[in-house]
Amino acid sequence: MDKLAEDEAKTGARSRGLDRALDILDALASARRPLRAGEIAALLGAPRSSVYELTALLLKRGFLENAEDGRLFLGEKLYLLGSAYSAVSGRQVAVAGALKRIVDETGETAQFCRLDGNRYYVGAQREGSRPFRISTDIGERVPLTWTASGRLLVDHLSRDEILAFLAEGDFALPNGVPIDRERFLAEVEGARAAGHFTFDSALDSYTHCFAVPVRQPDGKATATLCIVAPREDARRNHAAYLDSLKGAARALAPHFAESR
Repeated sequence: MDKLAEDEAKTGARSRGLDRALDILDALASARRPLRAGEIAALLGAPRSSVYELTALLLKRGFLENAEDGRLFLGEKLYLLGSAYSAVSGRQVAVAGALKRIVDETGETAQFCRLDGNRYYVGAQREGSRPFRISTDIGERVPLTWTASGRLLVDHLSRDEILAFLAEGDFALPNGVPIDRERFLAEVEGARAAGHFTFDSALDSYTHCFAVPVRQPDGKATATLCIVAPREDARRNHAAYLDSLKGAARALAPHFAESR
């Protein structure tokens, strides 16, 4: 092997190793619990030897930490990186301002939501004046079919593209109750036309969810702003809550003009 080919092979190996290391971090974030290296290897379909080598390196660098019984979880170094991002990101400051504006105007809990792959997650939240339990925690990734935001985050796709984008298991709630595909697709179309989507939460029996898109210049919804409110208050203030969300979304959109 000549020198150029040898260098390219080494570069490729390093890139694959980095990619695998990021997969390890992502697997732990998705699991939201400590796992053994062997469990991570099984989840990723990766060689145990590779995963053991990379987890040892990530432990040494502080990206992973030892938990109980030899299990591993995300390390403090990741928290420090996230804190650094929050401290200097103009987007994060803008998101925090948008959520504060919504809470000040409505008194209800407000959320900023996005997609990670084909999963929905709450990226930021500000509690309203009367906190109550919300079904989805910050950073927890769930099927977008369970959420009001999910109808907007895929509204740039065709029906066939939406079905290809979603996983088979996405069309069922946590308790196994099926989600009707045609109804979901019709709700996406309706949300696109209306510029918002609201519904009684599919995950609990007492809240109503509002979502409006934060759109890029090409019209794609890169994120959503949401309100989670008790159903009676949601019915009484439906129009006012949507007005608040849409005003905040218009102000936030320029910060995501070149989003992912």
